[in-house]
Amino acid sequence: MDQSDSVAVNAPRRWLNRGRIRLPADDPGVPDTRSPARLLLWVGRHQLLTIAAGIFFGILWMVAQALMPFTIGRAIQVGIIEHDNRALALWTLVLLGLGATQAFAGIMRHRFAVFNWLQASFRLAQVVAHHASRAGPAVRGRLSTGEVVATVSNDAMRAGGAFDITARLAGAFVSYVVVAFILLSSSVVLGLVVLLGVPLLVLLVGTVIKPLQARQAEQREEVGKLTALGADTAAGLRVLRGIGGEPEFLDRYRLRSQEVRVAGVRVALPQSTLDAAQVFVPGLFVVLVTWLGARFAVSGKIEPGELIAFYGYAAFLVIPLRTAAEAVDKMTRAYVGAGRMLEVLSVERDVVEPEAPANEPPPGVPLTDSRSGVVVEPGSFTCLVSADPDEAAAIADRLGRFGDSDGDSVVLGDVELADLHTDAVRRRIVVSEADPVLFSGKLRSELDPWDRAADDDEILAAVGVADADDVLEALPDGLDTAVDERARSFSGGQRQRLVLTRALLSDAEILVLVEPTSAVDAHTEARIARRLHYARAGRTTVIATTSPLMLDQADRVVLVDGGRVVAEGSHRELLSTNPIYRDTVTRGVDL
Repeated sequence: MDQSDSVAVNAPRRWLNRGRIRLPADDPGVPDTRSPARLLLWVGRHQLLTIAAGIFFGILWMVAQALMPFTIGRAIQVGIIEHDNRALALWTLVLLGLGATQAFAGIMRHRFAVFNWLQASFRLAQVVAHHASRAGPAVRGRLSTGEVVATVSNDAMRAGGAFDITARLAGAFVSYVVVAFILLSSSVVLGLVVLLGVPLLVLLVGTVIKPLQARQAEQREEVGKLTALGADTAAGLRVLRGIGGEPEFLDRYRLRSQEVRVAGVRVALPQSTLDAAQVFVPGLFVVLVTWLGARFAVSGKIEPGELIAFYGYAAFLVIPLRTAAEAVDKMTRAYVGAGRMLEVLSVERDVVEPEAPANEPPPGVPLTDSRSGVVVEPGSFTCLVSADPDEAAAIADRLGRFGDSDGDSVVLGDVELADLHTDAVRRRIVVSEADPVLFSGKLRSELDPWDRAADDDEILAAVGVADADDVLEALPDGLDTAVDERARSFSGGQRQRLVLTRALLSDAEILVLVEPTSAVDAHTEARIARRLHYARAGRTTVIATTSPLMLDQADRVVLVDGGRVVAEGSHRELLSTNPIYRDTVTRGVDL
């Protein structure tokens, strides 16, 4: 791909207009993850038509160039030296036709090359992003957010480069064969020099590929760590500033940057060797072919026109040789990028789909966690209390089937959640975690990301329940205000209330909330607790919390200690009868 203007070139319109290819793809497919090479071949199979079109125009483009020295040589030999004006005119027309063919084929080759690059890159980015989204917590457990982002944004583009070079590589190979055949017909020695010399030179250039590949992988690893550090710091910047940790972060970032710089320098040696070889080795070969051609012309073994053609071939052979060296470089980068993507794709989901999903139970049935003994009655406003917040959050995750239960079943009615399709579980049970996350986009779409498209009255009603009216009123465009990434312009309490609004708009049959009011003041929390109890009346709601204001609104409170239910009742009953509950809720302070 010609780097100067590749991004600006659009894919061939006729393929897009006919609707045969859409970017991004509606369904990127299931990748072959057995090896980096198989992953790249899998991508290639999805775009065989456009790759074939690019190869066709690449061959036409390069062969047209390869035939030009021959045409010029014949025009000079027959038309000028032998004074045949008719032949001169004919060969001039042939040269003009070759030039027009080269121009047209070059444009089409470039367009298809860029399209193949973008199509492959987008498909790989989709595959990795979709897998990371499906795997969820499993990916976060093995890879940082920054590493996943770097894989989607950088490695996918590098891997796509393998499909950009295919058109020129095919053209280089075919034109090399054409030139070798022409040289063999004029001189067996020159033909053999080309036929045997070019593969040897490519192998010579390939000796630097393995160390380059290893060092590129090392550099990519360091860049991923630096990206992860930057992303994690940006997410906690407010906290860093609050505790005065910015200098410490700066030192860590500076140290990590130096490690990236060192890795880059280590890459520079094999990379510069490869770059130099791409110029020096073809140049040396051109000198050899030119020298041999000149000697044969002086000795009378070839005609003057053929000598001129040999000079043209000598200049032309630089193109296929450098293309072959560039292809080796791009294939190496693509292989490294595909390997990094496999690290994400190899992460298995914590939740495994059943081979034969069971029929869904009817609405209005209890939800039971056998490991803890928690039973959530239908239509109740239930609160889970534990001195260990992670313990209550783990129960909430099991109730929403976020991870396998290791033999302990969660049952909805008389059907285990593990036997239901995940889509059915997600539709009926919505879990809103303690860490409030909002993505970039208009606030309206962030609060209502589902297809049902709630109207303004519904959204405003949910905003009122979450006591987020003041947040909305402070925004210049209301619900149409653009939210920045992770909603960093909002405070923790504002984000928490907006996330609660989103959870309410899900209109879930069973809504599970984890510490939904931990970042708001007591007055706000009291209003949210009252409104939430009223808004969810008659529908099943589970809240993991230790807030007395929220617990006082509960129909039923379940106390968990050591992973098991140890007491149940109303907030006031447990407060007066259970010392563990009282210590957990009051934090040892007498009320």
